[in-house]
Amino acid sequence: MAIDPTRTFKPVRIALLTVSDTRGADQDSSGDILAGRIHDAGHTLIDRTILKDDVDVITAQLHAWIEDDNVDAVVITGGTGLTGRDVTPEALARVQTREIPGFGELFRWLSFQTIGTSTIQSRACAVVARGTYIFALPGSNGAVKDGWDGILAEQLDSRNRPCNFVELMPRLREK
Repeated sequence: MAIDPTRTFKPVRIALLTVSDTRGADQDSSGDILAGRIHDAGHTLIDRTILKDDVDVITAQLHAWIEDDNVDAVVITGGTGLTGRDVTPEALARVQTREIPGFGELFRWLSFQTIGTSTIQSRACAVVARGTYIFALPGSNGAVKDGWDGILAEQLDSRNRPCNFVELMPRLREK
């Protein structure tokens, strides 16, 4: 990360969603990891919830956060696999204005260094939805660490050079 100390840090307001049919709040270790990293980075955790793998329910929650002016970004853990119940990418497709294809590509490249070819089973992805960033990571602890530490920590830091997602936020709704 190339932090420019002459630039001002701007906290990002983040909503956190865990998608799981089996985890409750007491078992949400990947959500706990992300919440801790969001806080430690100086960002604001606006909301946190756990939802079942149901594309309509996930989509409804995403719409609510997209419409909330207090939410700049959504980070999702879970629901990015290949099984029939894994529907997080489908929910993102329903709300997206634009894809961020490089996010999934970079995630899989980073993950390959940890888990080898098993990374091909991940459908990690990211979109912009009416001015809100949405990042979807797999549900494992290792995957959320790879995604946050390897991508989001830098791209959600307004001091990161040569560029970052934060500096684009005022322009995401341009036509």
